[in-house]
Amino acid sequence: MPELPEVETIKRTLAPKIVGKTIYRVEVYLPKIIKNVSVAEFTRRVVGKEILALKRRGKYLLIDLSGKETVTVHLRMTGKLLILPNGSPKEKHTHAIFDFGDLELHFNDIRQFGGFSFEMPEIGPEPLDDEFTLEYLKTKLKASRKNLKAVLLDQKIIAGIGNIYADEILFEAGLSPKRIAAGLSEDEAEELFKAIRKVLTLGIEHRGTSIRDYVDAENQQGSFQRLLKVYGKNGSLCVRCNKVLIRERHAGRSTHYCPHCQK
Repeated sequence: MPELPEVETIKRTLAPKIVGKTIYRVEVYLPKIIKNVSVAEFTRRVVGKEILALKRRGKYLLIDLSGKETVTVHLRMTGKLLILPNGSPKEKHTHAIFDFGDLELHFNDIRQFGGFSFEMPEIGPEPLDDEFTLEYLKTKLKASRKNLKAVLLDQKIIAGIGNIYADEILFEAGLSPKRIAAGLSEDEAEELFKAIRKVLTLGIEHRGTSIRDYVDAENQQGSFQRLLKVYGKNGSLCVRCNKVLIRERHAGRSTHYCPHCQK
């Protein structure tokens, strides 16, 4: 599932290609990918509009159009946005095509969970922005009886973190995903804060994590999977203590960690 670093990478590869272009035509082949409005209304509101800006908010991509419209894109589990030459063949799982004249944007989604809307859900601060402070994080931790894995995955607390980066952040901070958030000390909260920023920054620098489906808008994989220390490594040896990593289910998600050095 594309998380903050993956969506940021898609934004950075896509923006130079489409900002300033006009949407001349939209073909929607799977109506359910258009959320909250009909396909006809969606098409009416985007065709003929110029793309003014491409932004990211958490795991969402925001397409600002002329006429004060903003399209929200959520890739969910397996969604892809691929920029291709005009007239490129439609693949089996391509559910929408945006025609810019010389280029096309293809939305491809095997699992069919992603889609487009004109609404943006309410989510927490961006973890790499100034509004996300140590004091903010401490306040949220102290107020929560959830475990740390659940807190990191809660988009209303912190925007953009999913399963992969949550596991890597907790390993970097040396904290067990089972720890109750309110029980962290001041020093532990600070380590978590620093780990969030460090891991997400590295994820962006390495253009995201390509394990199964994720590619950027130019169909290129990221490389952060080469730096993963716990995610997907159940049964491997911990790079810190040489003990066996385990996988358990926490916050409803498969969770990978070291029970020896994540306290």
